[in-house]
Amino acid sequence: MAVKKHGRHYDLVLLGATGYTGQLTAEHIATHLPTNLKWAVAGRSESKLQSVIAECQKLNPDRLPPSVELANVNDEVELKAVVEKAFVIITTVGPYCLYGEPIFKLCAETGTHYLDCTGEVPWVARMIKKYEATAMKTGAIMLPQTGIESAPPDLVTWSMAQHLRKDLKATTKDAVVTIHKLTSKPSGGTLATVLVHFEHFPLKEVMEATTPYATSPIPHASGARPRKSWLQALLGVTSLPNLGIVTTSLAGKTDQAVITRTWGLLHEIPSRKSEFYGPRFTWAEYFKARNWLHGIAVHFALTIGGLLLVFVPPLRSLVKRFVYQPGEGVSREDMAREEVEYRGTATPDIDSNPAGKQAFCRAWFHGSLYALTGALLAQGALTILEEDLELNGGSYTPACLGQSYVDRLHGAGFKIDVKTIEG
Repeated sequence: MAVKKHGRHYDLVLLGATGYTGQLTAEHIATHLPTNLKWAVAGRSESKLQSVIAECQKLNPDRLPPSVELANVNDEVELKAVVEKAFVIITTVGPYCLYGEPIFKLCAETGTHYLDCTGEVPWVARMIKKYEATAMKTGAIMLPQTGIESAPPDLVTWSMAQHLRKDLKATTKDAVVTIHKLTSKPSGGTLATVLVHFEHFPLKEVMEATTPYATSPIPHASGARPRKSWLQALLGVTSLPNLGIVTTSLAGKTDQAVITRTWGLLHEIPSRKSEFYGPRFTWAEYFKARNWLHGIAVHFALTIGGLLLVFVPPLRSLVKRFVYQPGEGVSREDMAREEVEYRGTATPDIDSNPAGKQAFCRAWFHGSLYALTGALLAQGALTILEEDLELNGGSYTPACLGQSYVDRLHGAGFKIDVKTIEG
């Protein structure tokens, strides 16, 4: 499929290409996107950018290398010059609460389409509030949180809901996503973001931003919420049909913000109304536990650890000394052994369901989570470049890119399989 015609110098610019995630994104672009793509890598150091280009050339010597654009994220003049040259910008420069706003603002103002891989929900809520109207005027499609946080659960949920519409002619009542398998270690950039997050955002703002449907363009008026027993609320662990023993998910609040925004967007976007999940939709995410004791231990570790990081600043300083630093991560050999798998169920919102039918989803990727993030960003950019998405300007979620995005990711190694089962 051909890239859209446009008046920009580049189809795509990758900002932050010398970082851990940025380099993996550059490599995915070099090995998976069309060879006639006009693209550039951007950052502060020309020598480091040339090293990234050299690695990309080793992986795919048959394509033209990207151009180099020098830009400091703290210099708005330099940054604007790069943004104005691009039809699509991917930025992997974090923590986004420190470095992300100038890029987001310039893309919204110049009509440049935008993708990032942040998991900083309060920051995303701020950006939507400040720049949504601007992006709507310029036509910029803004896609924050299009990495491991939080595209996979968003696409799993969307796929299950569309399956129910097609197979059972029903909207969705309850959807559950579990991180079924995870063998990965966080990069230095992720760890730095987590630690800065607690210093940058007031607790009240974090709680408000992570409230279900906080950034949905419409309120969730039905009052429906995922059901929890008092024992589950206390211990964090429960057993779910077809999903097994599950416990609290570290990414639950982060992912919830995206999925519940998707719910509202699908109701409001004219071209997506047929994909709306339904008025009584509920959503929850869990982590697969080996057994009940493991589940309880995970729940209390996350709860107590989170409280300590919030309220004991010296602990954050101590943690920084013993983790990967920004730009660092696991070795290539270790990345090859990593994998992630999601499973989910979705219940149709119909009065008569005698067989207890559900949609069941299994989604998986073999390799580094950061390589998956690179694929999610690059394939998202390609979807914008090639597809008529029927989206006006504004802030969207990964699921708003639709089936063509899911299909591209399937070819890139992130597989999503949905079927109907009896509950």
